[in-house]
Amino acid sequence: MLGMFVVIPMGLSLIGGRRLTRIRRRWPLAALAGSAALWLPRGPVAVLCAAGYTAATLVLAAQAPRRLARTRSLAPSEIAVLTALATPAVAGIALVAERAGHRLLGFDLDTLALTVAHFHFAGFAAGLVAGLVCRGAGTGRVGRTAAYSVPAGTLLVLAGYFVNDWAELAGALVLTAGMWLVALLTWRELRPRGRDRTTRALLGCSAVVLVATMLLALSWAVGEATGLPHLSLGWTAATHGLGNALGFALCAVVAQQRLRAGASPSPSARGPARGLPVPAVPAPKERTA
Repeated sequence: MLGMFVVIPMGLSLIGGRRLTRIRRRWPLAALAGSAALWLPRGPVAVLCAAGYTAATLVLAAQAPRRLARTRSLAPSEIAVLTALATPAVAGIALVAERAGHRLLGFDLDTLALTVAHFHFAGFAAGLVAGLVCRGAGTGRVGRTAAYSVPAGTLLVLAGYFVNDWAELAGALVLTAGMWLVALLTWRELRPRGRDRTTRALLGCSAVVLVATMLLALSWAVGEATGLPHLSLGWTAATHGLGNALGFALCAVVAQQRLRAGASPSPSARGPARGLPVPAVPAPKERTA
């Protein structure tokens, strides 16, 4: 529910644009339906609530091709943001199937439930933050690689679900490399520019936690592919998943909000305060009749 109620609407405010602003203002209603679906027992009412949330994610996903058609840009940060807009729909579809008790494409219900959370954080939040970090740190090779690797890794992991454990491991390797580059840029380039201790602490936390959580994810993928000892899926979700949700996604999005708003410098902060110009990811102008 953290992804539904907090991460997605806060993230949409960082992307900007009239259409996304309208979606963001209505998003709490969708999040309410989605959270009700999670709390209710499986059955028709839960499915109806889940369908309401899924409809909102599909509307959001439809903004990706619209945005691409207007910007005609395949810049690294744009690709990352397009991925962020599209991936919550995967979570929504999985939510409907899980609440209906339907093994969609043969996946068990526990896997579908984890998919709901995964594509809010490893999909939306990871793609958005990668795009913002690439923009904030400049368009150097590391930033471009991070912005390309996160969407590519996310899609490869998704494809791996349908192929085999080795394909999923390949996706996990690409995604981990991209997220570690995001962590490196956050720590090295963005954190020192935070205008107050809170912002710098949030950026630092998101970077450090990301290194640990992606190591856990990679360990699980290696274990599944090779048979080496590794944490169970439940423990991986409890450690990697919870860490990504709270330590990475929430901290990173809140920090980006503070950077954008130009948080007031702390009186006790050392050295001159330096603001980071992190405008919303550029959105095309709406056409007027």
